[in-house]
Amino acid sequence: MPDDLSATGRDLRAYTDELRPKHPVIRNVAGEWVLLRHADVVAAALDHERFSSRVSRYLQVPNGFDGEEHTRYREVIERHLGHDALEPFIPVFESVAAQLMAELPRGSVLDAVSDIGAVFAVRAQCEWLGWPAELEPRLLEWMAENHAATRSGDHAWMVNVAEQFEKIILSVILPRRATEGNAPDDVTTRLCHEVVDGRLLTETELVSILRNWTGGDLGSIALCVGVLVAHVAQQPELAERLRTASDNEVEAVIDEVLRLDDPFVSNRRITTCPVQIGGQDIPSGARVKLNWTSANRDEAVFDNNRFDPERNAAANLVYGIGKHVCPGRLLATWELRIALQALLASVQTIKLAPDQQPEREVAPVGGYHRVPVIFL
Repeated sequence: MPDDLSATGRDLRAYTDELRPKHPVIRNVAGEWVLLRHADVVAAALDHERFSSRVSRYLQVPNGFDGEEHTRYREVIERHLGHDALEPFIPVFESVAAQLMAELPRGSVLDAVSDIGAVFAVRAQCEWLGWPAELEPRLLEWMAENHAATRSGDHAWMVNVAEQFEKIILSVILPRRATEGNAPDDVTTRLCHEVVDGRLLTETELVSILRNWTGGDLGSIALCVGVLVAHVAQQPELAERLRTASDNEVEAVIDEVLRLDDPFVSNRRITTCPVQIGGQDIPSGARVKLNWTSANRDEAVFDNNRFDPERNAAANLVYGIGKHVCPGRLLATWELRIALQALLASVQTIKLAPDQQPEREVAPVGGYHRVPVIFL
C-alpha cells in the first residue's frame, strides 16, 4: 500500500495509529518501506546482517557503520557516555536547571519547547562538552533554523544549515587540535585525543560525533521537554506524584510518557538481500524505516496503550534496541529527569495556555512544535 508517510505537514503519530492495525508495512511515495509494528521493528533492528546501517552518503559515526567498524567507534563513544564519566556532571545539570527555572516568568505564556527545552539543552550540553557560554545564542538560533529547514523538506536549506553547524563545531575543535598541551581539560578535548586504528580521530570524524551529540541531541531534548511538560500540565495528579517520587520512579515515568509520544520518529536501514518481513517481500538494496513512534504505540504489545511505566518498560523502544541503541540514553535520561524535577520544584501549577492550543510537530519530526504554558 503506497502512502505518503514521508510528506511534511502531517502528524505521523496520529496517522500511523490509523495505519498500523491494518498495514504492518507501508511503502511511502519516496519508495521507502516503513515498518509500523513493534515485532517487525525489533526484528529489523536486531538483524544487523540483512538490515545495514550504511544508509547515508555523509559520514555518520558510529550510526552509519556495521560490524567491527561500528564496534571500534562505539567503544570510543561509550567511554564518554558511561555512568562514571557522566556522574560528575549531575550537580552541573542541576545547577543549570535550577537557574533556568528561576529565570522563567510566572503568569506569562511560555513555550515549553523553545523557552525551556531548547535553552536547558544548550546550556547543559555546553557545560558537559566544555563549550563557551557565548555559543548559546548561536546554538539556539541554529536549532530554530534547523527545525524550520527540516519541517520544510527543502534539501538545499537543510544542507546549508548542516554546513553552518559544522562551522560551529570546527570553531571549538580546531583551537584544541592546534594547542599542544594547553587545551582545557574537558570532554571535547578528551574526544580530540581519542585514537582509532592506531591514529587520532580525523576532523571529519570529530565533526560527525559532535554533530550527533549536539545537533541531534539538542533538538531531541527540547522536543522531549515539550512532550513532558504538555503531559504533566494535563495530568496534575501525576505532577503531584512526581514531586515526591524517587529518581528511578521519575525516570520510569519519563520513559513511559515518551513511549506514548515518541519524538524520535525513525531510523533508516538498507537491505543487503531480499527480505520478507511483516508479510511483505522487500528486495535487496531497499530503503527501510524503523518507525519507533508507531512501534511504541503498538496496541498488541502495550495493552491498548494503557499508561503503565513498570509493565511497559521492557518493550519500550524510545532509545532503540540492539547494538545501535542510543549511546546517549543515560545522558538524556538524567538531563530530562533533572529538568523536570527542577520545574516541578520551582512552580506550583503548570497549565496549558487557555487561548492557545499546543501545536504538534509534523513529518519528519515528532512531539510538539510548540507547547504554550503558564506557570503559577
